[in-house]
Amino acid sequence: MTTKVAVVGATGRLGQLASRIIESADDLELVARLDSQSDLSEMLGADVVLDVTVPAVSQGVVEYAVANGINALVGTSGWTSERIVALERTINGNLAVGVIIVPNFSIGSVLATSFAVMAARFYDSIEIIEAHHASKIDSPSGTAVRTAELIGNARVTLGPVIAPHSDQRARGQQVSSVPIHSLRMQGVVAKQDVVFGGNGEILTVSHETLSPSAYEKGILLALRAAASARGVTVGLDKLIDFGAPAQ
Repeated sequence: MTTKVAVVGATGRLGQLASRIIESADDLELVARLDSQSDLSEMLGADVVLDVTVPAVSQGVVEYAVANGINALVGTSGWTSERIVALERTINGNLAVGVIIVPNFSIGSVLATSFAVMAARFYDSIEIIEAHHASKIDSPSGTAVRTAELIGNARVTLGPVIAPHSDQRARGQQVSSVPIHSLRMQGVVAKQDVVFGGNGEILTVSHETLSPSAYEKGILLALRAAASARGVTVGLDKLIDFGAPAQ
């Protein structure tokens, strides 16, 4: 069965990439490309809406899709835990619709975040440095926020990380007690380092995106999952089997 997809934010970097991927897939059909001048009603008739807009627009796109019974895949940053909780309340009990929120479509980025969460229980000094292209509007990135929130969850019985002088602006923005430092620079696609400080050692979990092609597998995986999604799912990691291979 072919899944009909509408892309909102189709003229942006990720929107153009996603449109090409959808057009090349045998089981997906691109039925609408929406830009900033489009009326949201143009998405009607799609099975899945892919939102790759900007934080200020994204919530309205998702709310419109859900109100019209269309599943949504969100690739836009800026979906904080508070916004996600509000969305969960909106569709609570609605078994006919689903939303998948993906801060980062890179498989490598998802793995790096998982490794960082594993390490979080063993170190009390943790900070994140993330870098993106100069035109990225929001900071910190959705990936960094998601990583910090998961680190906070992993340390719930251990308490907050050690972040001295956090009242100083140069110390970054704290999310779940983890300082995040954002770089917006020319020549960068995306990079994140999670730095762990311990007694006599430093551990860095690093991931760098060298080309937008790194997002292709994740976009396909998430689009196919979104067609049958119900409720709210956050993170590409929820769609991937991280189980160890059989011996």
